[in-house]
Amino acid sequence: MPARLAVAVVALALATVPVGCGGGPGERAGAGSGPVGGELRVAAAASLTEPFTALGRRFERAHPDVHLRFDFGPSSGLAQSLEEGAPADVFASADERIMDRVVDSGLVDRDEPVIFARNRLAIAVPVGNPGSVRGLDDLARPELLVGLCAADVPCGRLARALLRRAGVTPAVDTEELDAKALLSRITAGELDAGIVYHSDVVAAGDRVTAVAVPRGAPVATYPVAVLAGSAHPAAAAAFVTFVSSSTARPVLRRAGFLLP
Repeated sequence: MPARLAVAVVALALATVPVGCGGGPGERAGAGSGPVGGELRVAAAASLTEPFTALGRRFERAHPDVHLRFDFGPSSGLAQSLEEGAPADVFASADERIMDRVVDSGLVDRDEPVIFARNRLAIAVPVGNPGSVRGLDDLARPELLVGLCAADVPCGRLARALLRRAGVTPAVDTEELDAKALLSRITAGELDAGIVYHSDVVAAGDRVTAVAVPRGAPVATYPVAVLAGSAHPAAAAAFVTFVSSSTARPVLRRAGFLLP
């Protein structure tokens, strides 16, 4: 793990309204000077859509002067947009390498990125499992319609690493932009199977069935950071602290994420 991605909670410099009951240090506004307010733009991996949407509502209730604006998408695409000058205050990636790239580009504030969640892989199949998929070996069956995420996005890179480790050459029929796009094709019955994140399977509920992958499969690691060009650094630091806090952990766990 890169040294810059320490598992830590951002230190607090402001005392603000507690989020929820109890109000421990991880549940208050984070470091940064100035008021916690303004429109906060958060660029976040597509797999964070459900938990960040739920956490965003809680954060806005605790900080009524803040309005969150999420931009969910593939981590690699978001990083490229940031490098091209897209405005954002916070970046949450599904991949440490991509966060490293953003850090190396000078786009991250002086504070180190914070690892706040991890995510394991799963094989997703339509309800009823019409292709009778039982494991990774089945993804090599030519008669099945199989999908993976594109190779340059985290879920695609991890899926290919998993398949290589298992010695499986998949019969891939489509490569999708991110795990959400892939999952939508599986739930629609357009594919027999695909490798997505466990959290995506949880979010889909009874619209999809999961097939477990072997133990020791690669795991996605999620860092989050305040961006150097943030127009609202105090609010951005508060949000980074919040998603790393004891308040956020149960939300992430229920969404299917692993906690660091």
